Amino acid sequence: VAKNQEALDKATAIREKQLAEFNEEEKDLLGSISALKAALTVLGKHNGASFLQLPGEHRAAVASTLQRELQRHTHMLQAVLTPSQRRAALSFIQAPKEDYFDAAPTFKQSY
Repeated sequence: VAKNQEALDKATAIREKQLAEFNEEEKDLLGSISALKAALTVLGKHNGASFLQLPGEHRAAVASTLQRELQRHTHMLQAVLTPSQRRAALSFIQAPKEDYFDAAPTFKQSY
C-alpha cells in the first residue's frame, strides 16, 4: 500500500508540474493571439493599405513579434509553415523596414 501511495504521489506531482507548464504555455499563446488581434486592428485602420505601405516602425514591431513567436513556438510552427513561408518570414524579420519595391534586385530575384 505504501508503494502504491508513493507512486500515486509521484504521478500527482508530475501531473501538477505538467499542468503548470500547460497553463504557462496557454497564457503565452493567448498573449500572442491578443497581440496579433491588435496588429490586425492597426492594419485595418490604414484603410486596407498594403502591408508594405505601413510606417517602418509598425513593420518593425510586427517583425519583432513574428521573430519572438517563431522562436517560442518553433516545434508547433514547423508542422504548419512550408519552407518557403519560413524563408519569407525570416527574410522579413531580417529587414522589416526595407522598401521592397524600390530595392535593387538581388541575384536570385533577377532570374
